[in-house]
Amino acid sequence: MNRKVKFVKAGIPVMEGAGVRVIRMLNNQDVYNFDPFLMLDAFDSENPSEYIKGFPWHPHRGIETVTYLLEGEIEHGDSLGNKGTIYNGDCQWMTAGSGIIHQEMPQPTERIRGLQLWLNLPAKDKMTHPQYRDITANHIPIVNKEGYQVRVIAGEYDTVKGAMQADYVPARFLDITIEANQKIHIPTPTHHTIFVYCVEGTIAFDDSDTYYKDRHVMLFTEGDVLAINTQSKGARIILFEAPPLNEPIAWGGPIVMNTREELHHAFDELDKGTFIKHS
Repeated sequence: MNRKVKFVKAGIPVMEGAGVRVIRMLNNQDVYNFDPFLMLDAFDSENPSEYIKGFPWHPHRGIETVTYLLEGEIEHGDSLGNKGTIYNGDCQWMTAGSGIIHQEMPQPTERIRGLQLWLNLPAKDKMTHPQYRDITANHIPIVNKEGYQVRVIAGEYDTVKGAMQADYVPARFLDITIEANQKIHIPTPTHHTIFVYCVEGTIAFDDSDTYYKDRHVMLFTEGDVLAINTQSKGARIILFEAPPLNEPIAWGGPIVMNTREELHHAFDELDKGTFIKHS
């Protein structure tokens, strides 16, 4: 059974961090429709003044953040002592777990383009040990098929295991570049949540004549196949897939828990200086 488009959302420009222009694709109004995905921010700029102030030190708890950089350079550091730089095609997977404080500082380049996704953690894993996984572009497998190419960031595609196998929510992230005038079929687990972010070009699904352009996300009904069509210029999309958690969500800024009490406790620990459990 082919999946059909259930919901379409265009991005909204917002300011984040110390003054960074991003396109908010998913927010706290979308969490139950897109469960277990919480937030998606896209960014694309050739003007360093729109992003150079970056995201100075800030906390997270109860989630994983995935930063995928198509172009550009981002320096980062955290309370675990990790620091480094994300470059073109790299992906950083951070498990905030019980609590981490980090910063992400984009560096001036000709163009910076990418996205950051927040993935919810199950209640039983909210307070797990924080960790970073840095995935460099050369470690992301590429599957070449007739008419399209798939970079397997996480999960598996066509028996090829991705650069990342998630520990807590078995998410699949695929960066798919499709040539012009193609029809391709991506097998999908029937009951998983699946949505697509269009990076560039135009895209249609299930042989529909309705085409969606860049800076849009499409959420799909259940089904075991995602049928994708392109037009004369082809398209590039990011596919996100994971089983829903079906758990309550209590979200306060950079912290996502299951109850208001847990949320209040987290902010109380921030105030008291007891937020960080592991170093």
